[in-house]
Amino acid sequence: MKLGLYSITYLGIWYRGEALTLPEVIKTAKRFGYDGIEIDGKRPHGNPMDWPTRRCRDLRSLAEAEGIEIHAVAANNDFSCPAPEVREAQICYLRELIRMTADLGASNLRVFLAWWGITRHPKLATYDIMENLWPVVHQNFSAEEIWGWCRDALVECARYAGEAGITLALQNHRPVIRDYPDVLRMVKEADSPYLKVCLDAPLMLDKSARAMREAAHAIGSLQVLSHFGGEFERLPEGGIRGYERNDGVVGTETRQYYLDFARAMREIGYQGYISYELCHQLPLINGQTVGIEFADENAELAARFMRAIIQEPGQEAP
Repeated sequence: MKLGLYSITYLGIWYRGEALTLPEVIKTAKRFGYDGIEIDGKRPHGNPMDWPTRRCRDLRSLAEAEGIEIHAVAANNDFSCPAPEVREAQICYLRELIRMTADLGASNLRVFLAWWGITRHPKLATYDIMENLWPVVHQNFSAEEIWGWCRDALVECARYAGEAGITLALQNHRPVIRDYPDVLRMVKEADSPYLKVCLDAPLMLDKSARAMREAAHAIGSLQVLSHFGGEFERLPEGGIRGYERNDGVVGTETRQYYLDFARAMREIGYQGYISYELCHQLPLINGQTVGIEFADENAELAARFMRAIIQEPGQEAP
């Protein structure tokens, strides 16, 4: 696998401080040893309203000069809203992102079925408000009705993707999707060669080695993109520890399940990107949310951590 840096890490919403510009994200990716970047499809990074074709091509040239590939764009779309006007606006957003993805020379556009969104209050981000609102908006509609809205929108967008030569990568991300079998079901129902899969290990309900292998082999050649996350720290003996943070509390260590995931990806012959994302509420130090230096340290350690995972003895293809 190749290593990507997902620009949401530097969007300026999780840490104290301003966002990096996309040229700065490219230079940061190169400095920390990444192979490419994935651009988040919202302001201040990748909203397509801000990226006409000429500007996309200029950024693509800058990335190529730095030896960094723009390998994907990430949509923050929600096809699940009961209001058809909202769904139509989301289809329009995705169609413009498809155009932007092609202009940037990227192959894949990561998509959701549904997405509750984030809020900034007053500046730092939180999922809580919109995540709590989502069930209220959808409470009078059946799961199958919501699924149908999502499928219809995705089928239309897959057609636009095909016209542009872009692949949509459906992520195993809540809310409508519970786990990877739902992703496979939607890909089958949408029935488009331009809709494939973005399987992320941290989002799987079962992170055992057996589950990782079963998921990988079920998805097989449909896998075109992946992500990893969490936080990292240097160990006294020189290694790097990766861990999840849940509700502000340090939780599960991630090394073993990423090893299992990498092994499963090798078994199915996946050689695409796995992008690092720092996209959760960050710790407080002396009563203040950490600054951009926290994102820098984690982005650097994440690249070293995952590079070691990929190159771990025993990760060779069978």
